[in-house]
Amino acid sequence: MPTPTPNNVRKPCLFCTEKISYIDYKDTQFMRRFMSPHAKIMASKKTGTCGKHQRMVATALKRARHMALLPFVAA
Repeated sequence: MPTPTPNNVRKPCLFCTEKISYIDYKDTQFMRRFMSPHAKIMASKKTGTCGKHQRMVATALKRARHMALLPFVAA
């Protein structure tokens, strides 16, 4: 029987590991990675982003929605 993995192990932040300092709101394919199928912003626990970058992701998603690049709700 395999040993169970601990539940408190977090994924490393994608933006910290890749040293990404700016999240481009115009890159919709990349931004969809942080949205649920219902077009909600996914939690940092689910995506693995740190707090600093989660705030940047949320701002970028809101900008993309305002510019009508991403939907507010799923159709």
